[in-house]
Amino acid sequence: MSNFEPEIVAFCCHYCAYTAADMAGTRRVTYPSNVKIIRVPCTGKVDAIHLIKALEKGADGVYVAGCLEDDCHFKNGNLRATAHVNQIKKELETLGWEPERVEMMYFSAGMGEKFAKAAEAFTEKIRALG
Repeated sequence: MSNFEPEIVAFCCHYCAYTAADMAGTRRVTYPSNVKIIRVPCTGKVDAIHLIKALEKGADGVYVAGCLEDDCHFKNGNLRATAHVNQIKKELETLGWEPERVEMMYFSAGMGEKFAKAAEAFTEKIRALG
């Protein structure tokens, strides 16, 4: 089981989280290559069905990465995303799955190193879940 490499899907907002991931790359701060980033205009557009579909199609973990609280470019998109993530966590628990497989994260565009560390930590958490 030690060779298990989880597949991670990260829905990242265009303005902050995706830019933070890009900054990590520009500064050569590495994060796991098994984190597949999907750029979205705003995390508020990531519906609960998108999270479930990612898991159904083989992702071992999914996270939504948006703007910092009170700093969303679309006013409250990150709050809507947080509500969707919390909804899915409850549904996963009802189904007997670990709710930790879905997470909400917040970044500003300048947080490349923090993005990389969060991606690594999430990957390690999912690796431990198996």
